[in-house]
Amino acid sequence: MFTGIVTDIGEITSLKPVAQGQLHRLRIACRYDRATIADGASIACNGVCLTVVASGVAGGKGSTQKGSTQKTWFDVDAAAETLRMTTAKNWAVGTRLNLERALKIGDELGGHIVAGHADGIANIIARDDLPDMARFELSTTRELARFIAPKGSITLDGVSLTVNTVNDVAFSVLIIPHTLSVTALSGWRAGGEVNIEVDLMARYAARLTEMKV
Repeated sequence: MFTGIVTDIGEITSLKPVAQGQLHRLRIACRYDRATIADGASIACNGVCLTVVASGVAGGKGSTQKGSTQKTWFDVDAAAETLRMTTAKNWAVGTRLNLERALKIGDELGGHIVAGHADGIANIIARDDLPDMARFELSTTRELARFIAPKGSITLDGVSLTVNTVNDVAFSVLIIPHTLSVTALSGWRAGGEVNIEVDLMARYAARLTEMKV
């Protein structure tokens, strides 16, 4: 489980399709302490929960030396379903990813409960740059749109956000300066695609309503 509060921006340094392209092995550079990344750990990458299969340190010698260029990396596998359902199919070397470590008992819940299981893709319709902020209008499928409500929570590319407006299958979000500075959302452009995970509470509430009918 996650909270949608990004703790680092990673960058893909290598991508190798395997198993006839049904699996992609990704190497992601980050600033996490290598000692804290265990094989089997879950890390949300642009909102997609992926499992660490290897990790290490690359770069200059002596991580404690002044001016060291060493950087932590970890490997994850994106399987066929992930490639089909998310923007992972478009990731390439150099792609920047919002990263979040799995929630620990006792951690501050600063965003909202996020599973890291992307429901699909939202399309960026427009970007409106404001003083130090940015407003985005996006659209999604009608199936997912029924879980989106004004002032409700939504996860886009792994970031917990508050929905501003909703108009049929379109909705908008306002990105504050801090979020723009600590996530990869600053690179969003009209015509782009982002991973979307609807609020779990909204999903369960809808399911309970359906069962009462």
